Amino acid sequence: MKIATFNVNGITSRLPHVLEWLEREKPEVACLQELKAPDKGFPIDAIHDAGYGAVWSGQASWNGVAILSRGEDPVESRRSLPGDAKDIHSRYIEALAHGVLVGCLYLPNGNPRPGPKFDYKLAWFERLIAYAKPLFDTGYPVVLAGDYNVVPTDDDIYDPKNWRRDALLQPETRDAYTRLLDQGWTDALRAMHPDAHIYTFWDYFRQHWPRDRGLRIDHLLLSADLASRLKNAGVDRWVRDLPKASDHAPTWVELRDPAQARPRR
Repeated sequence: MKIATFNVNGITSRLPHVLEWLEREKPEVACLQELKAPDKGFPIDAIHDAGYGAVWSGQASWNGVAILSRGEDPVESRRSLPGDAKDIHSRYIEALAHGVLVGCLYLPNGNPRPGPKFDYKLAWFERLIAYAKPLFDTGYPVVLAGDYNVVPTDDDIYDPKNWRRDALLQPETRDAYTRLLDQGWTDALRAMHPDAHIYTFWDYFRQHWPRDRGLRIDHLLLSADLASRLKNAGVDRWVRDLPKASDHAPTWVELRDPAQARPRR
């Protein structure tokens, strides 16, 4: 089974790219972020025509998350992160798809810092940490996938020197990510490629994509059950090379089928 995450940077303008990617790569589950469209603007008919069901939480011009499931309708279980009733940003949605509980998230960027946007980033991160712990402890197969806006280590960026002031690399940001992993979650891409320089995001400035000057900020965190089934993980870089592409590339994991229980004698 293949589970992927993709910050599309606008579902309306990138829809042809999304459909081409779905047709070529055929993930069973796809998490999308930065829809930048209200609920009524989500292209559900085109998604259905591509063979996917979907749940989504949109927001005009900003944010927005969705979960697609091939050949079935995902069963929504949550559409916002608990802990702050005043937070109306569309940044989290959760659903059951192909036997896996899928949390799709778009963590705040946090720039500029210091300031209220960075404070909001850290507060949102704390809410995620608090919510993720009991989720992991259920023992259920869970993946938390999305754009975390976190560069976990200096090995996850082409040149950390030029980004030291950025919210994505701050000690508080990295500490929050480490504390999340310490609950037991497995960073699938890094677990599969422990020593490789693998990027998922290349901004539009200074020819960063052609020069492969990227960052790894899109992550799939696996529960213990799924981590034991991890077969492969990677990045669909060809999508980033399309004309007028998103600045992110789809990131994915491939999982072995769950072990079948032996029949009792």
